Amino acid sequence: MDIRHQIDASKMSSYQWLIIAVTTFLNALDGYDVLAMAFTATSVTKEFGLSGSQLGWLLSAGLIGMAVGSLVLGPFADRYGRRKILIVALAINAVGLFLSTTANSALELGLWRVVTGLGVGGILASATVITSEYANARRRGMAVSIFTAGYGVGATLGGMGATQLIPAFGWRSVFLVGGLLTLLAIALVVVLMPESVDYLRARRPEGAAAKLQRIAGRLGLEGDVNPGPAPVSAGKQQGSVAVLLSPRYRTASILLWISFFVIMFGFYFANSWTPRLLVESGMTEQQGIIGGLMLTMGGTFGSLLYGVLTTRWDARLTLMVFTVLSAVTLVLFITTSPLPLLAFSSGVVVGMLVNGCIAGLYTVAPMTYEPGVRTTGVGWGIGIGRAGAILAPIAVGALLDNGWNPHQLYIGVAVVVLLAAVALFRLRPYEEITSSATNQPASRATTG
Repeated sequence: MDIRHQIDASKMSSYQWLIIAVTTFLNALDGYDVLAMAFTATSVTKEFGLSGSQLGWLLSAGLIGMAVGSLVLGPFADRYGRRKILIVALAINAVGLFLSTTANSALELGLWRVVTGLGVGGILASATVITSEYANARRRGMAVSIFTAGYGVGATLGGMGATQLIPAFGWRSVFLVGGLLTLLAIALVVVLMPESVDYLRARRPEGAAAKLQRIAGRLGLEGDVNPGPAPVSAGKQQGSVAVLLSPRYRTASILLWISFFVIMFGFYFANSWTPRLLVESGMTEQQGIIGGLMLTMGGTFGSLLYGVLTTRWDARLTLMVFTVLSAVTLVLFITTSPLPLLAFSSGVVVGMLVNGCIAGLYTVAPMTYEPGVRTTGVGWGIGIGRAGAILAPIAVGALLDNGWNPHQLYIGVAVVVLLAAVALFRLRPYEEITSSATNQPASRATTG
């Protein structure tokens, strides 16, 4: 039995859970970074005298960088190694954070925010794939859900830390701490993180067999390692973006991109606009803030709930159910706004379901592609999803200016989110099958 099948079939070792813990910390850095900019926005606005639109572009700069980083660094990870590109992405992230502390204008800060985002995008693409590959088949959904929950933990702790750092040391200290945490992350990856098993199997770089044997030993797998036959498509084309739109993957890629775009659109709509729209619906400003916090509170639990459910049910079908329920509860949430306690309760449910959808995307995306293009596929999914994240605040603001009320906005976004369920219905995971004639694996990505 080859090492891939051994990992899938064996019980999770303590070293595998340690890998999941490290990648979860990396995802927490994303949450810290996003909320750090939000918490420093008031201080930055005062220092640089920013208008609302200028601040909006500054807040979006990091998301733009994340989208580009996912799209660009993902293919490099498939070509040169996921661990190597992960370290490079972390270094880029650290540089962006440290340079942010030196900014003397909004333009400079925006530039360094883009650099920071480039690193975060590369981190997410590689870390998502490594998390998926080092979990066994039964615990894969749970492992990716724990990884996804790191975002909410990082955002919450980062926000709490920012409230203490800014009054004492100024807004630049928030980015300095982020840079120092990223240096810690680099050390953890260098010391603890192995190279992707599926990268070594697919690309067969020099010394791959010895590396796989050492990894197997750390995972507690017994006997000599058999890397298994290299995928049929292994070669120059692996890791190329063109492969994602080749006949084998074209339909699957488009369906996955639609799912990422609309779910990220709904996620950032809910997290960005809820406090304001609840006030528009008749709540007080304080109640609007509480409503927003209820979504955040439910988020971490939703990611873990999704993971627990996937230990018993299919990951894709579970994601479809979460998507449909997210659309339903978005409408329920805004219709209960005249009753604050009921609205707050439904807000927790919305947060759980929407964040569960993000965990689901991170689980399903790596399963859609063969090992040689896996990080490219995940990176492009995340990058296109970030485009939805960037568009959501802008589009909703424009619709609000054109007379849409909160009820219409939530219903409209709910309909958009339902498109993901339609796309996921046709999406099928990558399958590796062995040809009896050649004893070589023939891969396929199917759509129903």
